[in-house]
Amino acid sequence: MGDNDGQVPLPDLNGADAPPLVDVGYNEEEQTSRVAADLEAVFDVPVQVSAVLGRSKMDVGELLKLGPGAVLELDRRVGEAIDIYVNNRLVARGEVVLVEDKLGVTMTEIIKAERS
Repeated sequence: MGDNDGQVPLPDLNGADAPPLVDVGYNEEEQTSRVAADLEAVFDVPVQVSAVLGRSKMDVGELLKLGPGAVLELDRRVGEAIDIYVNNRLVARGEVVLVEDKLGVTMTEIIKAERS
């Protein structure tokens, strides 16, 4: 057997004899609707969403002394991002916003979970 046995010559894709490029018709909207259709089975699964403004630790005695108008000091500063949890897993950070007469949260950063 020779050194070139079983080898097939590859075409020069930059040359004049290169095959024409084919537009595969990638449609982002079609791809998005296909992904949404794949997820449709989980659309009705309930999840718990929590927006945590901050945390504080105290003894039960201190807690019982709290009453209307008491100020509870949290571990966050004004303007600092809040944590957004879904099913007790940190998924995003955000800011508190006022929507008409209700408080809301806008996400400013998505936290990518590391799979183990």
